[in-house]
Amino acid sequence: MNQQQIRSLLAVALVTFTTGAQALQVDVPANRQTAQQDSAAQQGMRQAIQHYFSGQATGEASHMRQAFLPSARIESVRDGKFTSLSLDEFCALFKGKVADNEASRVRTIDFMDASGNAGTARVTLNYGAVVITDYFLLLKVGDEWKIANKISYFDRKESVRPSNAAIR
Repeated sequence: MNQQQIRSLLAVALVTFTTGAQALQVDVPANRQTAQQDSAAQQGMRQAIQHYFSGQATGEASHMRQAFLPSARIESVRDGKFTSLSLDEFCALFKGKVADNEASRVRTIDFMDASGNAGTARVTLNYGAVVITDYFLLLKVGDEWKIANKISYFDRKESVRPSNAAIR
């Protein structure tokens, strides 16, 4: 049973539980082609996210340009201030320098989901003093998946004093 089928069954269970209604009939395709498409989509999305991770790790903007669509927006609220950057503005933050604590940084893909050529993903960047949660909207354009937009949540750990260094 794939994630789509599990979500559909959970949705039916929730509707049944909360409304007391009889279970709804749900037609969920369970064929091999759907599973192969899901696998290919996840592989493509993972590749775009890996470019993003490589940009974070190396400080090289070229990786970010491979990860994102040229029209992408990168947005967040940090220290109470809303920020919205174009891809060019975001790439300008990457100066080709590896962070001093790069060896201790941990990046994970928490989940990915796709329908056709549209997908979403959440990743966590644990940088010690700060844990960043990024949410991506991804699109498959031609044969390649790209991040269309990114929003971020910054969680600064209380025990660590903020530094003047920029956090990407």
